[in-house]
Amino acid sequence: MPVVSLPDRACILVTGPEAEDFLQNILTLDLLTLQAGEARPGALLTPQGKILFDFLISRINGGFRLECRSDIAADFARRLMMYRLRAKVEISVEDESLVQIGWGDKSASSQSGSSVLDRRFPDVSVSRFYDADLSASAALDKWAAFRVAQGVAESGSDYELSDAFPHDVLLDQNGGVGFKKGCYVGQEVVSRMQHRGTARRRMLIATADAALPAFGTPITVDGRPVGTMGSSTGASGLALVRLDKVKSAVDRGVPLLAGETSVTLSIPAWAKFGFPEATAAED
Repeated sequence: MPVVSLPDRACILVTGPEAEDFLQNILTLDLLTLQAGEARPGALLTPQGKILFDFLISRINGGFRLECRSDIAADFARRLMMYRLRAKVEISVEDESLVQIGWGDKSASSQSGSSVLDRRFPDVSVSRFYDADLSASAALDKWAAFRVAQGVAESGSDYELSDAFPHDVLLDQNGGVGFKKGCYVGQEVVSRMQHRGTARRRMLIATADAALPAFGTPITVDGRPVGTMGSSTGASGLALVRLDKVKSAVDRGVPLLAGETSVTLSIPAWAKFGFPEATAAED
């Protein structure tokens, strides 16, 4: 099992007798389905349904650990404090979080009692380790390549916060949204997109015969933008695109270009959506 240290991650601890009710009422995922020993993706949304903060959440000592990007941890904790009101909840940021990731076999799991399974990866065993201080055996770019190949998106690398809906980055596909739970911030917009089937943008896997361009590079068809590149490692990457525009280009045999590079876009194998049967008329 390759093990990689993630220096750009931090943890927020939410504890107290009302921690679960507090988080259940504001976050996208359904905490009633979160099992011990697993980490699930989720988001805190704007009232308009855009992702304000993304994270992985797991249970710890009767409370919850929310792992997120270290550069947004302080702002995330402050936003949680805004919603706390009189709830019996304590919110704290771990100043020196040690987060590591391992995937493949499960041999490293026995070395630490603080490991959880990353449920964003249904077909491969992926473990996250907290404060375990395992010996890193692989570089950060190896983890990035694995994550990209699996079609798992993260903010900062693949999309900007406040610019994407949960459906855009597949949180509706990997357990990051609970459609049977009660209200939460932004719930009305997300539920409408789900029930009306109006999710047009999706994160897809991009492959090419040459190195793919940087994050934010437009993906175009006939010179018109249909999406943008996310992160990439060599000739593989992620791209946030309009499904109908991509399908139309494929049906017409028109190349999709990331910058000047021709790309092929595919849906992650674990996702349960497809390309639309009918495509939108050309603008």
